[in-house]
Amino acid sequence: MVALLGWGGPLQAAEVLQVRTASLLQLGDGNRSYTVQLACFELTPEQTAPATTWLRQQLPRRTRVNLRPVGQADGTLLAQVERLDRGTDLAGDLVQAGFGRTIEPCRS
Repeated sequence: MVALLGWGGPLQAAEVLQVRTASLLQLGDGNRSYTVQLACFELTPEQTAPATTWLRQQLPRRTRVNLRPVGQADGTLLAQVERLDRGTDLAGDLVQAGFGRTIEPCRS
């Protein structure tokens, strides 16, 4: 899966199919769909529900996003994700909205 997304290469465009949780997205690219976890981001359990609601408002279905893969964990792609129309990292947006914190170091 990582090779298909251009590991370490330029940003890869995809569209949001579903926001599963505040850190887990279902994305599609052509005929493929895959699960992506937001990289460099951590929430506490009590922040999960409100952060998920917030992210669903920010990422309606079919929203175009760019991915910058940074790794994988248990078959899930870890990536920095940004909306094409805003150009900001979603994990950073969640932190600025008061949900969770940034984890360092984060490879890009």
